[in-house]
Amino acid sequence: MPVISLKNVCLNIGAQALLDKVQLSVDAGERLCILGRNGEGKSTLLRVINGQQTVESGEVQISDGVSLAELPQDIPRDAAGSVFDVVASGLGELGRVLAEYHALLEQGSEDLDRLGRLQHRIDAGDGWNLDARVSATVTRLDLPANAMFGDLSGGLKRRVLLARALVREPDVLLLDEPTNHLDVESIRWLEEFLLGWTGTLLFITHDRAFLRRLATRIVELDRGHLTSWPGDYDNYLRRKQEALDAEATANALFDKKLAQEEAWIRQGIQARRTRNEGRVRALKSLREEYRERRTRQGTSQLVLQEAERSGKLVVQVENLSYAWNDTPLIQDFSTTILRGDRIGIIGPNGVGKTTLLKLLLGQLAPTSGSVKIGTRLQVAYFDQTRAALDEDKPVYQNIGDGRDFVEINGAQKHVMGYLQEFLFTPERARSPVRILSGGERARLLLARLFSQPTNLLVLDEPTNDLDLETLDLLEEKLQDFQGTLFLVSHDREFLNRVVTRSFVFEAPGKVGDYIGGYDDWLRQRPAALAAPPSKPASAKNDKPTPKPKPAKSTLTQAQRKELNSLPGKLEKLEAQQHELAQQLADPALFRDTPDKARELQARLSAVDEELTACFERWEELEALAANS
Repeated sequence: MPVISLKNVCLNIGAQALLDKVQLSVDAGERLCILGRNGEGKSTLLRVINGQQTVESGEVQISDGVSLAELPQDIPRDAAGSVFDVVASGLGELGRVLAEYHALLEQGSEDLDRLGRLQHRIDAGDGWNLDARVSATVTRLDLPANAMFGDLSGGLKRRVLLARALVREPDVLLLDEPTNHLDVESIRWLEEFLLGWTGTLLFITHDRAFLRRLATRIVELDRGHLTSWPGDYDNYLRRKQEALDAEATANALFDKKLAQEEAWIRQGIQARRTRNEGRVRALKSLREEYRERRTRQGTSQLVLQEAERSGKLVVQVENLSYAWNDTPLIQDFSTTILRGDRIGIIGPNGVGKTTLLKLLLGQLAPTSGSVKIGTRLQVAYFDQTRAALDEDKPVYQNIGDGRDFVEINGAQKHVMGYLQEFLFTPERARSPVRILSGGERARLLLARLFSQPTNLLVLDEPTNDLDLETLDLLEEKLQDFQGTLFLVSHDREFLNRVVTRSFVFEAPGKVGDYIGGYDDWLRQRPAALAAPPSKPASAKNDKPTPKPKPAKSTLTQAQRKELNSLPGKLEKLEAQQHELAQQLADPALFRDTPDKARELQARLSAVDEELTACFERWEELEALAANS
């Protein structure tokens, strides 16, 4: 029996039918990936399934007893407080009570009345079991429970939000672009976690490596209709192309017939006298079918303008070192970059990839060593923060510095026509940038970037929010680009297909220089770096096995002595836990001394485990005492 069923679901947004009599059935245990172009309604479909978006007609059925949880595409603005607070909020009102209780204890509050009222509510709602579940989830996902959510990196914030979803122990997990803004190691960790999770998974992604690893079935949302494609991503690509070819052939035959009938109806008086009324009705039907036919959205027309060739030497680096606030980010790095090299820069978030870019471009001065910049370089820069876009100006004024025409490879094009090649309708081109979606912003930045000649193209996280077809086209254009490319990306497949060399941040301050892309680095890297990311235990199967209730018995003298000693031991462990958590709450610790941060996290995990064991032993001995 399916856990989720959609039957003839319809939903219109304005004049566009996002969902047009959609049918979908999802079985337990499936890992289903939803694909589609930007703006087709994939996120809306997840909201419909989750009950956050009403439909105009049709049925959305969730099987009895099936619970859903989501990891949203964007970090919610209401997520605040400590990591424990945010994770506990996934349990609703009782979770918020637990969070407040923990916060008061953490602050050493002397408001005993308030603590007593909260404890009473927790007792009444069987909240202590939920409290243990929150703590177990935080530990399983290796999170600093007492760190403030707002101080965490983007990757850690998304891991906290995943914990908030999992603490509910859902049967179905909905993920909207879960790899956005995660570094490669975090993406690999998430893959391993989800592969070990036994629930049902519905996810949206543009990360093809992530998609290939996880999906057991693909469904595509295209022009309001859902199509199911069993099998892997490569099978989907092959069969989808066959379907598009068949559709194009059928449309061509239809258009030819319609043209013939239109020519016939426009014949003179003699033809009208002999006109077949059935044929007239058939023509009206053809016209109506043509009006209702939704043509497939076009593909962006990416054209890279190449400037005159740069000098053969692009950048020469000798013994480069750079420190920030006395913390070394790059140490003793040397390399030579020649015209035509396509360089991928790989490493965890916050390690210094953008800093290395700025050093290579001469925008930052090294602490020591030298950077020699080549001649005749014309740089075009794609900034991951989208800072080059003016939020308040219309889209068309962000192209060509407000001019009506841009020059593309020697030919003038009107800005509005040029934007249509990047899938912006005239109406959308007149809209302010601030209302654009993430995918539209990425396309606009590419349009702006490609409107200027370049022989050194710098792309800092260009793949975020781009749909798969635009990614494929961008790859193709970069492979044909005769200039030099600097690329920062966490998209492993994009790196594999585009770059010829990789600069990899492998240890604090150490940057390795390798031939090839991401997979080539995996084969060449030192053995010490080759350990796979630790595989998290299954979210369903790693709950501690409840200990059997002790039989009625009396406490021995040794047990009574142990019971009397446990409160003092627990107090000491909680003090250690608090001290370690306070140290880990400092975001500078992870940036400046990552080895110490990992050591403290390991100590905190050990203290958490010992604390849990002591509580369990205390409960066991208390039960024995009650029966004595």
